[in-house]
Formats: sequence, C-alpha cells, structure tokens
Amino acid sequence: MLTSDAQPQALPSTVNGDDAIPRDLARHELRHASDSGHDVTTHGERFRLLERSGASDADFLALTAELETLGNPNYSASEPSELDAIRALLPAPHTTPVSDDIARAGIHAAWTGRIVGNMLGKPIEDGTHWSYEKINAYLASVDAVPLVDYIPVSSSAALEWGFLPNWTESTRGRVDGSSRDDDIDYTILNLHILEQHGAAFAPADIAAAWLERLPYRQTFTAERAAYRNIVRGVPPTLAGGTENPYREWIGALIRADVFGMVCPGDPRRAAELAWKDAVVSHRGNGIYAEMWAASLVAGAFGIHDVSELIHESLRHIPPHSRLASEVRTVLNAFTDGETWETTLVALHTRHSEKNWVHSINNAGVITAALLWGDGDFSQSIELAVRGAFDTDSNAATVGAVAGVLAGPEGIDQRWTVPLHDLVRSAIFGYDRVSISDLAERTDIVRTRISGEGV
Repeated sequence: MLTSDAQPQALPSTVNGDDAIPRDLARHELRHASDSGHDVTTHGERFRLLERSGASDADFLALTAELETLGNPNYSASEPSELDAIRALLPAPHTTPVSDDIARAGIHAAWTGRIVGNMLGKPIEDGTHWSYEKINAYLASVDAVPLVDYIPVSSSAALEWGFLPNWTESTRGRVDGSSRDDDIDYTILNLHILEQHGAAFAPADIAAAWLERLPYRQTFTAERAAYRNIVRGVPPTLAGGTENPYREWIGALIRADVFGMVCPGDPRRAAELAWKDAVVSHRGNGIYAEMWAASLVAGAFGIHDVSELIHESLRHIPPHSRLASEVRTVLNAFTDGETWETTLVALHTRHSEKNWVHSINNAGVITAALLWGDGDFSQSIELAVRGAFDTDSNAATVGAVAGVLAGPEGIDQRWTVPLHDLVRSAIFGYDRVSISDLAERTDIVRTRISGEGV
C-alpha cells in the first residue's frame, strides 16, 4: 500500500491539541538541534521573530525543514540509525541458555510487573508539574516513603497537589483492574505483530498494524508524527525522520518489552527486533532506547546481578552514544558508592533543559531504579516513580525487568490482587484481555520464533 516513491502531502494547518502544530514542531526541532551540538543562536532568533510577527504555518515549517537538515555534527559517526551501521559499532553477542520453565515464569512476571509499574506512576505522569522535589515532598507528607503500595491520595489532596484525573482509578484503594494506557497498548500491539508475522516482521508490518488497530488520538509526539507521515504516504522506514522533532523522545522505549520477553537470554536478538519497531517513529538515541530496554528484559532472564545486567545492556547500543553515556554515568555513580538521592539530583541538574519525555534522561532514571532497587520488585518500581520525568513509562519498564529478576513470587499481592488479572486497552480487539492470556500467548510466540531469524 505504501510505496518507496510515494510523496507526502502538505502538512495540515494548525490543529488544536495536536502535535502537528507547526510552531511546536519548529520549537522542538530547535531544541533537538541544540542537543545535537549545533549553535542555534541565529535559528532561535528567527523562531522568536516568527512568534512575535504572527507568522504563518508555512514559515514555521520552513524553519523546521532547515533545522532538520543540520544533522548531528558531534555524533554523526557514533550515533547512526541504520541497523548495519549500529551492528558495526557493537561487540560480538552472546546468549545465556534459559529453560522453558524459567522463560514461562519470567514472561508472566514481566507482563505483571509492567502493568503494575505503569499503574503506580499514572496519577503523577506530568513532568512539567510533578518534579522530582514535588513527588518526594508529597510522598513524605503522606508517610508513603518507601512506597510499598499504590500512591495514597484523598479527594482534597488530589485537588491541592494537582493529580491527574486518572487518580480515581490508579491510586491506593481505587485500583479495580488496570487502566488503559499507551505504555501497555504498544506492548499488546507488538505481541499481536509477532503473532501475525513472527520474528520476520518488517517496519511496514508495524505501520500497517498501527493504521488497523491503534487509534490516532491514542498516539503522542513521535508516534503521532510517524502515524501522520504514514497516512500522508511517507514510507514506514522514513516516517520517523520526517517532520518529527520528537524522534529521540521516549516513545520507542515504551514499546520494547515484549521483544525482550520472546528472546529470553538473547539480548542482541531482542535489540534487533526492537530496532525494526523503533525505526518507524524514531532516530538516533530514540532507537537505541528501545533496543536497550529490550536487551534489559531479555538479559534479565539469565543475568541476576543488576550491575552485570546493566553492563550487558550497554553491549547492544552504540557505545559512544549519548544514551550509553547516560547509563554509564549512573552506573559509575552506583559503583562509586553514591546514594540514589545524590545521583537523582545530579541527573535532574544534568538534564534540566531536556523535555521530560526525552529518552536519555528517562533512561538514567530507569538505570538508577534498577541499580538501587537491586532486584527487589517493590523497591525498584518505587524508585522509578520517585525519580520523576515519565513516571508511568519508567516504572513500567523497570517493573518488567524487576519482574523477571524477582519472578512471579517476588511481586507482592498488594500490587496484583487489585488488578483482577484484567487489562484495558485501546488496541482493537484486545480490550479486557487478561494478563494471564497475554503471558501465555507471549510464551507461545517465544517457542515458535526460537528457530526463526531476525
């Protein structure tokens, strides 16, 4: 349906509440260029002039297109997006044998942990409002440190502190099955794609599944940009790099986990499956984030020391990338005996200019939660939420990894009983599926693709 010579149609004019607003595209592309090492002083002045003058959408799109051509001057060789170029930068992979029983139990724990973590972080998923300081101040005020159950909140506190509207279904005493969330939708959708195509799926299959089963209004930032591009006729392998200033944000990272679940003990294969998904919507560090998260989940089936697991995960992304540098920075702080609190303060200072849903700062939070959580499920997801930024996404990824490490028996029933084994989803055909069913289907896929190539 989508051909390589298809030409994109003109971007529609400003749509209220849509990530396609040309002014916002230009603003975020300006930030991306600065993060990539460019001096954008002149471009910034032009952007501010366009704002003051009430310029047209076309003027903002022209500035966006110009910024897109700048590339990554400081990282062009060390941060490729093509799979062959990424492979050329990586050491030889190795695998760890994992028995069927361990794989089966780990898959169930990964699904459970992902959903629990997502639910824990949902009511405060707003990095512009819920800062690191505010999250920890609130939890201290309600005697919820450590956070060993869903976040406690009263009606008056919800209003006073600014909880998201979903607090009525995601806080302590109010959880009754899991709430719908994009962090879980994509995990379900990627399982569906693996069931349909096996390990041989292609980016075009990802794009087709999005159009068929994923509502456009349930996509955000990079995914919405890619979805819009696909509809306009941009080939799936180019959609992530076209009019998409969100291409290094967290969206691909949240889609990774099922690729790790179906490749237990084989993090390189998991990472390469994740690449085929990530390239549809992301570039550079956005792609590496999904590859890294997939390798973490896959590696956790065979590596039980968290520091060793983090070291292993770095073998599957470009070693001189900014994402790898962030993971190493946090890992070094842990090795040097720093506290989690000191490390998080430094992390937030280091990334004070980044958007709260960028992949790099959130990868730092995930790394810290896993290291200081040390394989304890509750402690790991607690630290992921208290670390701020994209709280539900980070806790979901940490929950999947920590779930594999801890096993089903390591996830306390206070987390699982309120879920009633029920998953809400916007993915067509999957609403009200059970966690048990998702785990069983994932294990069937794991068995089926074990002999297939990537």
